[in-house]
Amino acid sequence: MPPSALPEKSCGNPASLSLAFALAALCPWAPSADNSLHAATRARGARRRRVRGFLALRLLSGLPAKGPHGQEPVKEGSTMVCSALRRVAHARVCLVRKASGVPRSRRCLGSGLAAGGAPGGVLELLGKSYPQDDYSNLSSRVLARVGRNLHNLQHHPLWLIKERVKQHFYAQYVGRFGTPLFSVYDDLSPVVTTWQNFDSLLIPAEHPSRKKGDNYYLNRTHMLRAHTSAHQWDLLRAGLDAFLVVGDVYRRDQVDSRHYPVFHQLEGVRLFCQHELFASIKDGESLQLFEQSSRSARKQETHTMEAVKLVEFHLKQTLTRLVTHLFGDGLDIRWVDCYFPFTHPSFEMEINFHGEWLEVLGCGVMEQQLVNSAGAQDRIGWAFGLGLERLAMILYDIPDIRLFWSEDERFLKQFRLSDINQKVTFQPLSKYPAVINDISFWLPSENYAENDFYDLVRTIGGDLVEKVDLIDKFEHPKGQCGKEGRDGTTWRSRTDTASARRSRSTWSNIIGPLVVTNISGHTRPATATESPTATWSGPCPRGR
Repeated sequence: MPPSALPEKSCGNPASLSLAFALAALCPWAPSADNSLHAATRARGARRRRVRGFLALRLLSGLPAKGPHGQEPVKEGSTMVCSALRRVAHARVCLVRKASGVPRSRRCLGSGLAAGGAPGGVLELLGKSYPQDDYSNLSSRVLARVGRNLHNLQHHPLWLIKERVKQHFYAQYVGRFGTPLFSVYDDLSPVVTTWQNFDSLLIPAEHPSRKKGDNYYLNRTHMLRAHTSAHQWDLLRAGLDAFLVVGDVYRRDQVDSRHYPVFHQLEGVRLFCQHELFASIKDGESLQLFEQSSRSARKQETHTMEAVKLVEFHLKQTLTRLVTHLFGDGLDIRWVDCYFPFTHPSFEMEINFHGEWLEVLGCGVMEQQLVNSAGAQDRIGWAFGLGLERLAMILYDIPDIRLFWSEDERFLKQFRLSDINQKVTFQPLSKYPAVINDISFWLPSENYAENDFYDLVRTIGGDLVEKVDLIDKFEHPKGQCGKEGRDGTTWRSRTDTASARRSRSTWSNIIGPLVVTNISGHTRPATATESPTATWSGPCPRGR
């Protein structure tokens, strides 16, 4: 909308206030914003500048516009505010970009915090073109990870885990001609359709795992896979009945030492025909795989109890042997009932490692509806999935998931082993202390997801950010100002010093987009102040 098209009454509406003006009036760290205002506005006296600043503060908080001492503002001051807002409304983004010091190439945030191309654009990825729409939300940092395939880099710790699992399955499960029973697929494209990622696995349309805030979408029909199970239906449809799938998967998640937007999974599937399942059972010829009954906590409505118990036994035996191969004998294991949309019954395996119970994988009896839709109506099967990073962090004592993306030779050389089964304990590269920053910002009443903020921090702060914690929440008692969130961000490099100067420079780049969009368009700026302990904190103006 051009400045001349702005209605006069919009100047008193907090939702329509120009962020550029708010920046000029309220943000002392952005003096360049005020320089872009009209020369006549800059020439006003000190008193009028104080009135102008106070008016902006009051309007932004949704309170009546009064003078600094409670009197009605002068007419000229009001007119000045309105005219200034109209003049700079069309330039607010470039003003904040200039004030925050963030390069143009990194300002791909659209109208919200999530990065993504504008609708109508085209994204080139892995040799293919994908039209962008209102669902596109890939950040540049995540896009840079696509195609890295750490699980296929020789002597990388994730590669070591993959090779150990593959070696175990090849040795333990052999087909009728002496060839490995399980085939392995570790180079499938991470770009899948939403049907592959959700519908093929019977995930309901309203299931929370589909949320835009939890996934990376290229557009409404394509995304980066959230799990390797996205390939399950296609491989079953191709006629396979025993396979492993390994690959990188993508999820928008919290920021801490155990979560990263890109990680790696290993998926296993095994199907049985009636003869295979009951061959070792006395009088097994009389037993059946299927029946029509009711669903219970222990079985599906189409499975016989005998078939389910044998599949469950085979599944748990297979996985117990696998973790014993990885961790050694004498490992305490327990099974916890859980829920997955594509298996029933479903379980999580936990192991007692160094006195602590740790979840290592999820598994279950495959939903027969899924198996039938893939063309294997005469078979019943199991499936499991595990995270390579989780296993590697436990086995090699790696304290931070960011380290898997390190190209530091001091890290990589620790895993160049002559034998993939050789024991190794990670040796820390540095012991530098953390630098902590705080920020306060106002949240909108709707269309806000915490993962939007996490994605912004990851995109700009990169792997220098160790974790982000929600410290405090404040809600205005009258609901006039929305909600305020206060987050603490811990900066620590595992390979060099995360200095106060370095984190301060990056932190200012994170604050900038919060002022441009302020979480999906709310008109309050973020605030941050420096303290001698390298902690930045401070409340938004909220009149209390």
